[in-house]
Amino acid sequence: MNSYPTIWAAVLPVFGIMACGFVLRRLEWLTEQADASLLRVTIQLLVPCLVLDSALGNAALAEWRNLLWAPLTGFGTVALGMAVAARARPLHGLREPAAARTFTVTVGLYNYGYVPIPLAWLLFDKPTTGVLFLFMVGVETALWTLGVLGLAARGSGGVEWRRLCNAPLLAIVLALGLNSVQGREWVPAPLLTAVHWLGQCAIPTALLLIGAVIADYLPQFRLTQAWRVMGTAVLLRLGLLPVLFLVLARWLPGTPELQRVLVLEAAMPSAVFPILMARQYGGDVPTALQVVLSTSVVSLATMPWWIRTGLAWLGLGSVGAGL
Repeated sequence: MNSYPTIWAAVLPVFGIMACGFVLRRLEWLTEQADASLLRVTIQLLVPCLVLDSALGNAALAEWRNLLWAPLTGFGTVALGMAVAARARPLHGLREPAAARTFTVTVGLYNYGYVPIPLAWLLFDKPTTGVLFLFMVGVETALWTLGVLGLAARGSGGVEWRRLCNAPLLAIVLALGLNSVQGREWVPAPLLTAVHWLGQCAIPTALLLIGAVIADYLPQFRLTQAWRVMGTAVLLRLGLLPVLFLVLARWLPGTPELQRVLVLEAAMPSAVFPILMARQYGGDVPTALQVVLSTSVVSLATMPWWIRTGLAWLGLGSVGAGL
């Protein structure tokens, strides 16, 4: 049954771990000096292990529709979100070019990995999680191309092509290669167990870091000065764009696994990473913070509703296969 208690049981631990990261930062148990090392370990080791654990032997990754449409849909949904956000300038009223660019990118880029991954594990199954990683390839491509170009002032930034060659992507390529020759059978069981254990550490570590980053930037948040920006962000990211995502899920020639991924992504708030990107590429950090915090808080209420509604509308059956 697509019940709210089942969905909340998957959603609340995600936000609970982020809250732990927030508290750890305030207590100075998780220091800023540790962030770079933890992030590097997460991206270069833990996430690739999670990818391999999910993708090795995954039959859904042998389906050509997933191999083609999952990355294309990931890229296309980010482009769609940015296009919609760019047309909303009369609504948010941001006149400073850097702030307007930041709003467009931050609304367009949703939390595509660290929240959907545990939800895919808890609500669905291993095939859906594997397709989610293919989907993330397209989102990552959009992030380091459209995202960088969208944030940078004209002539001041370029596409970060080197970022596209990263450890998680290499893990996906390795998994697809091994799957093509039944390679999982060749991997020693102790190595598979070690990969599984390391992969299980990826999401908690990443969520702790996200909570810590929010704690760092929260003092810059000015609630009384941001209602218009936050209201527009919530309207687009958690109102209009989920409808468009679900329409794509219904009409694109994708598999049920890809449809489930789109349902999860439709429910997501804005990603946290644009806060860091805005600082690096000449955007406006306070605007990114307003969009991220407002959509994240409101998504606590809207996320279960969109997941339940999307699954029912697409006729995808019940959740809880992974519970």
